[in-house]
Amino acid sequence: MSEVHLSEAELEPVVKRLRRAHGQLAGVLRMVEEGRECGDIVTQLAAVSKAIDRAGFTMIASGLQQCILEGEDAADAKVRLEKMFMALS
Repeated sequence: MSEVHLSEAELEPVVKRLRRAHGQLAGVLRMVEEGRECGDIVTQLAAVSKAIDRAGFTMIASGLQQCILEGEDAADAKVRLEKMFMALS
């Protein structure tokens, strides 16, 4: 499997999204510990999940060419990319 080497500019939005998700998750944990309402907790969990998904999609989109192995058959590349996207869905 190939390594993805994204530039700092390409990684910046991924890192920002993951930091935001990290903060949101800490907030969700506090809400659970404080016994907050279930609906509020689920809403925040959905926001965390969406932030993580977007970070993954951003990473794949930024490094799409790098995600395809050098010399890899087009059909094999398509299958691998589909698996990456489906892992996030």
